[in-house]
Amino acid sequence: MRVSVVIPAFNEAGRIGKVLEPLLQVPEVDEIIVVDDGSSDNTAEEAERFGVKVIRLDHNVGKALALDVGVREARNDVLLFLDADLVGLRPGHVKKLIEAYGQGDADIVIGVFREGRIGTDISMTIAPFLSGQRVLHRRIWERVRKALDEDTSFGVEMALTKAALKEGWKQTKVRLEGVSHVRKEEKRGVRRGLRDRMRMYSDIIRAVFRRL
Repeated sequence: MRVSVVIPAFNEAGRIGKVLEPLLQVPEVDEIIVVDDGSSDNTAEEAERFGVKVIRLDHNVGKALALDVGVREARNDVLLFLDADLVGLRPGHVKKLIEAYGQGDADIVIGVFREGRIGTDISMTIAPFLSGQRVLHRRIWERVRKALDEDTSFGVEMALTKAALKEGWKQTKVRLEGVSHVRKEEKRGVRRGLRDRMRMYSDIIRAVFRRL
């Protein structure tokens, strides 16, 4: 099974390398696509140093549309979505996600954080369906993408979850021990980070009520 990895990234210089390095050690990963979502830092340049495919967007379109750009460029039908700010990701985590999908028992595999940071562990316990770490087939994305736009942004995970319930797709969760991510407040400062977090929650709430 050949897998295309799609990573949407916005101002993740200094962090994205920690996600790309373990991916390059996984034989099942046939392709890595980083979609630089209008970053103002050196995210794209840093990703290019790892020899992966980098797509640069002229302006920030949001996570959902950035993912869609990457999927359109992917050459494989099995897709692995990963966040660009993961901490503690190892090749074994990636293999675990891919192997769970390869067993054929689930249409969507969701990676949930455990034993990483207490904040992300709690978030994943309360709402594992909001995880951005997923393996799925292109046909599932094509079904969901019709409802995506710039306003969806961080609501993409909710859109996938709603579609799974509506279409009867089976989802399974995989524990990613020791993995977490950098909080927005740490990356952008308390004021801007909190503002972006509120925007993210707003996107999620809109996705709850959006028709698929």
